[in-house]
Amino acid sequence: MKKFILLLLCSIATSLHAQERIILLNEGNWQADNGKISYFEDGEIVSNQWFRDINKRKLGDTPNDIIQINSNLIAITVNWSNIIQFISPDGKRIAETEDVPNNRKLATDGRYVYVTSYGHECGTIHGYEMFTRGYVAKIDVQTFKVVATCEVGYEPEGIAYYNGHLFIANTGGYAFQEDHEYETTVSIIDAETMQLVRNVDTGQINLYGKLSQSGQYLCINSPGDYYDIPAATVIFDCEGALHGDDDCFVVLEYASTYNCTMLDGNFIAIGSRFSYYTNEYTFNYVVIDPHEVMLTDGGGGVDESLPGTMLEDLKALGMPYGVYVNPYTGYMYATDAGSFAAAGALVQWSPEGTFLGRHKVYINPAHFLALPPDGVDFAGIEQVTDKDKPTSTDEVYDLRGVRIAPAEGFYIQDGKKIYKH
Repeated sequence: MKKFILLLLCSIATSLHAQERIILLNEGNWQADNGKISYFEDGEIVSNQWFRDINKRKLGDTPNDIIQINSNLIAITVNWSNIIQFISPDGKRIAETEDVPNNRKLATDGRYVYVTSYGHECGTIHGYEMFTRGYVAKIDVQTFKVVATCEVGYEPEGIAYYNGHLFIANTGGYAFQEDHEYETTVSIIDAETMQLVRNVDTGQINLYGKLSQSGQYLCINSPGDYYDIPAATVIFDCEGALHGDDDCFVVLEYASTYNCTMLDGNFIAIGSRFSYYTNEYTFNYVVIDPHEVMLTDGGGGVDESLPGTMLEDLKALGMPYGVYVNPYTGYMYATDAGSFAAAGALVQWSPEGTFLGRHKVYINPAHFLALPPDGVDFAGIEQVTDKDKPTSTDEVYDLRGVRIAPAEGFYIQDGKKIYKH
């Protein structure tokens, strides 16, 4: 009996002090209305239909992105259902916004949510607005209404917030069916006024997918045209772009179909190249140091080694479909979509790259969000010195509030503040 009580108390203590808490969006099958959320906590899948368990309703068709806005609010784009779903960190539905059709990716400054859309219309507090190309919508999280918009390129995808500005990767991905070419630009918007500042032409077509951010640097995937134009990665310097620099980006020959930011500020990139000529995929697995890439104009900063057994474990996946590093703990994740039609898998590694387990999830698991560990504030990383002039007395704190030595870079992902020396 004593042993049973001890185990029970340990179980309760564990549940009350969860450290590893991951929300995973499973896209399901397009037009099947079967998108689901898997909730992973401390080594176990709690549920593969978390949203439905809590709210007794479907999430919707093809969830596309997830982001935490503040301590109490999370946003999810549900693309084919044409809604943006707002939930609390415990999964409870709070509101829905249906004014942004064909919504894609998300960014936030904590007060507003910014979402890209392939659509050509948007419902706002000023009435319906029409667009020739795609646009970015600004949503007030107090009212869940669109308060402003800005037209950008055709089929805008990834979006990031940096220093009061939004950076949007345009794809032109409907070029094969609409009367326009692929896009090659990153649009820069003043987030307060929602006015276009400038377009930066990267020379790389089809800037598709969620981009990763490390301080002033972005990692942007360019899958090419799947025929003659090869995939590439654009490392983009937001600070340089805001200063009008023409050399504010570097193009790398690696693909970064699935990418994320590591705790040291580097990017992990799993590149998936597909060719319609061969109907085959080829992959690359790299770590990218954006500061070194910019410093050397692409001559350095790319390493084809990953921590621990991560590289060989990734190569063993049937079809990699996502990669993520928990910004609070450093634990690493990837997903395996397998056949794209049956249950996929979530794979976990320690921060050192030790394989920890493979967990069955749902169809096409793709988009991650780590919740803060119990007792850790959502915005829990601060820098207390002049970021432009680091000295030996600089003090920096990690997401657990622990003082660490000055480093080349570190970050908070998914719309949270990011700092880099």
